[in-house]
Amino acid sequence: MAGQGTNPTHRLVPSPAGRTHLVEQGTGPLVLLVHGFPESWYSWRHQLPALARAGYRAVAVDVRGYGRSSKPAGIDAYRLTELIEDNVAVVRALGEETAVVVGHDWGSPIAAYSGLLRSDVFRAVGLLSVPYAPRGGPRPSEVFAGMPGGEEFYVAYFQQPGRAEAEIEPDVRGWIAGLYTALSGDTMPGPEDPPLHFVAPGGTLRDRFPRGRRPSWLGEAELDHYAAEFERGGLTGPLNRYRAMERDWEDLADFDGAPVTQPSLFVTGALDTATGWLADAIRQYPTTLPGLVSSHVLDGCGHWVQQERPAEVNRILTDWLAGLPD
Repeated sequence: MAGQGTNPTHRLVPSPAGRTHLVEQGTGPLVLLVHGFPESWYSWRHQLPALARAGYRAVAVDVRGYGRSSKPAGIDAYRLTELIEDNVAVVRALGEETAVVVGHDWGSPIAAYSGLLRSDVFRAVGLLSVPYAPRGGPRPSEVFAGMPGGEEFYVAYFQQPGRAEAEIEPDVRGWIAGLYTALSGDTMPGPEDPPLHFVAPGGTLRDRFPRGRRPSWLGEAELDHYAAEFERGGLTGPLNRYRAMERDWEDLADFDGAPVTQPSLFVTGALDTATGWLADAIRQYPTTLPGLVSSHVLDGCGHWVQQERPAEVNRILTDWLAGLPD
């Protein structure tokens, strides 16, 4: 089958960010894979060879701010509109006219809005872990300010430049390991524990990370890879994606409530808190994702679906891709 014998290749291509680092494997129709926080192209390491074997040109990028991609200064550089144009530039730099785009975590809204704003380029959209929720309602800052309980939602905690960096960067490896553990299906805290996504007054996020255990998918080599990427590149670029949410709300005013109409896929873990928070968004899929042709909730799985359940996600992806129109 096409692409079966190829090995992954690292490349740097020009983009509005400056340069985008990508890893590609296989030949055939282009499938662009977009990661979330705090990840990198490496979060798709299990999907690249599987998609190549199935006859696709699989390309996993480092989103701007991550890895070997450029890290522009300033929060404005991390707006969704900027990241979408990076995706388009990658497709063009690879000599292609169109692609399927698949995203996980923050990569999911990046993928969804890539499809919405550039339907001429992205012919199908796959969303992992984070449901599509169209722009609408009050400003994000107003939503965060109105949350009850006296604790701070993690996205609000991330807003002040330098604050989360001061927590993470003295021990990047330990912090990342703690977050991965906290959101993995086999190691996450129980419902009786304090909520992970909130920060107590005067506290930090890591205060509630589990200790003394590690998810089954995260070995020393995997953790070493992630830690090295963030130790080199820092956390400000990745965190600026959260800090740009207010800009997104303004930029996307003309797309209030807009549906993504291309053929789409949704995969989430049954234990992923995003599935519960955004249950209303999922219920709205007949309106907001009218092209949804494949939807899956993986029992016992947490947030890192393509790393926790690689074989299952690979099968879901290749089955969905095989059914897309040419």
